[in-house]
Amino acid sequence: MSSGDLKVLHRALRWMSSAAGASFFTEVRVIGGDNVPKDGPIIVTATHHNMMLDPVILSYTFPYGRILNYWSKATLFINPIVSYVLYSSGNIPVDRKSKDRKVLLKGTMEALSKGYAVALFPEGTSYTEPRIMQVKDGAAWAALEYTKWIHESPEKNLRPLTVVPAAIVYTNKSKYRSDVVVEYGPPITMEPYIDQFMSEVEGAPRAAVKRLSRAIEAALVGATINGPDWDTLYAARMARDIMWEGDKSINLDEFVPISQTLVDLFSTPNPTPNFKFVKRCLLEYYSLLQSTHLTNSVLSNLPLPRTLDPNTQTPLPSRLRTLLILIRDTFSTLLRLPFFVFPLVMYMPVYFMGRFGATLAEDEEETQAQNKLVFGLLSMLLVYPAAFFFLWAMFLYTRVGAVMAVATLWLFGRYHDTMINANYEHAKRLLATWRVLIGVWGPKRWDFPLAALAQYTTPVFPKESEFITKPTATSSAPHSPKPPAAVLPPVELGHTEPPVQTRPRRRPPSRRIMRHVLRARVEAVKALAAFFEQLRLQSAQSRLRGGMRVKASVHLARTYGGIEVVPTAEGEDATAPAEQEEGWREASEVLAFLTKRGAKIPQMRHVQIEGEWAALTSDAEGDLTPS
Repeated sequence: MSSGDLKVLHRALRWMSSAAGASFFTEVRVIGGDNVPKDGPIIVTATHHNMMLDPVILSYTFPYGRILNYWSKATLFINPIVSYVLYSSGNIPVDRKSKDRKVLLKGTMEALSKGYAVALFPEGTSYTEPRIMQVKDGAAWAALEYTKWIHESPEKNLRPLTVVPAAIVYTNKSKYRSDVVVEYGPPITMEPYIDQFMSEVEGAPRAAVKRLSRAIEAALVGATINGPDWDTLYAARMARDIMWEGDKSINLDEFVPISQTLVDLFSTPNPTPNFKFVKRCLLEYYSLLQSTHLTNSVLSNLPLPRTLDPNTQTPLPSRLRTLLILIRDTFSTLLRLPFFVFPLVMYMPVYFMGRFGATLAEDEEETQAQNKLVFGLLSMLLVYPAAFFFLWAMFLYTRVGAVMAVATLWLFGRYHDTMINANYEHAKRLLATWRVLIGVWGPKRWDFPLAALAQYTTPVFPKESEFITKPTATSSAPHSPKPPAAVLPPVELGHTEPPVQTRPRRRPPSRRIMRHVLRARVEAVKALAAFFEQLRLQSAQSRLRGGMRVKASVHLARTYGGIEVVPTAEGEDATAPAEQEEGWREASEVLAFLTKRGAKIPQMRHVQIEGEWAALTSDAEGDLTPS
């Protein structure tokens, strides 16, 4: 066996990337690992929304330690030294300029014939969009061409191929210490497609490829979070953060279905009369958090009013309350600091360089995490050797001292990864509380006027990728269902939502915007409470008329609701089926689904506001805003 077959460099790179990934992410949860065959040829079709982090995550989470092979340009393999490096690091040549598919896929065929696993990203590029935008046919062509080769060359005794979908979902893909969910779907066999692919009928092979591509797309869509637009996705995300306040309060096994359920709910056309108002409140709060670089979880230590009645006024926390919270958070942070000071000092260059890398791609969310990881890894490659020689010098440059230095550094890294989450969270809470204190204690004349505030209450959308083609209608794009049963007529508002911004904006001063953030938080929670209250009432009233239905993704509707077959919209691909499926779920079932999985749905309680939020009569406190 050659060194290229051993993939020595790939194993080394996988070990290094797994160490860096484990340091950057809190947890990488693998679901469906038993769907991956232990041996034999497979093509892994993975989502691609986070640049080089996707192959990093895919390689070190792939079950059974199997080596993944990725496509690279064939021209890079001309030099024998470069060719060895590429082969050893898990790359196979692809001649993209060739129109002959046998030449194009020669390296892929050879790898599959040896029983290797080939990993492809059928979306074609990394991008940030509210849904899967495109699934190209390259993976389907490779799978069916290899299967055709098996049928045409029975004497070679080649093993059959399966396609394994792999969905990589990040809870917050550019955030340090966030989580990753990797789900490997059921393998797709070639039997339903190969007869049509080998048919002599004109257009049959391409139709078979399109069918397989749609099957791959459906599998990826079913394991990811997909919304019709950014507004819907952001509103659903904000609702999720309110109902699950802690960053780690959702079971990662349920993260995708919970998120998709909320996206589907907010994709339903006017499920309640106050829907547009609720969505606007959620988006304004989300936008203010986005503008101030805060999260709902770091503000959760500020108690909400005891009543969320939308007919009551919105109070702000008192000066005394914010001061007490600041003292508490300061004491809690300082109490932990002595146990973390040495890892903090050692990793400070890594933190700084990671942050610097992120600033180089502020308008490309999918590049920020990549830069953080790369710059952080390069810093670690400088910090760890320096720390090793320092420790080795303390052990008098002996062999035993070298072993002890390595062991000390390994334990130090494990200690850092164990302690970082709690210390990082407390530091964020302390900073947020300090900013709240500045905003609450300052005079009201510091606040932004409403005209100046508008720029911070409009979501900023990620930059669109120039390498994707936005379809007018695809199977991955959520379709608008018929109006749900038993839904009251929508209430039209007297104004429209402001246009969405796409360019970066400067972070506003805390003293000028924190009051607006706190008001928006309470208003968003009150609006969400009223929304779910109306949803409950309408669902109960409609039971005698067949129940109230809300929109559902097809894969969730199969499990929790029902399916309707409707004609395919005009403009679809000619190879697309004439009919398509649309899903629905009962509103009462959705509420039960969310509650069972830990959602703390805000409740409207008609009681008096207690002392911790009682309005004081100074210039800076007791500011009440009509709802």
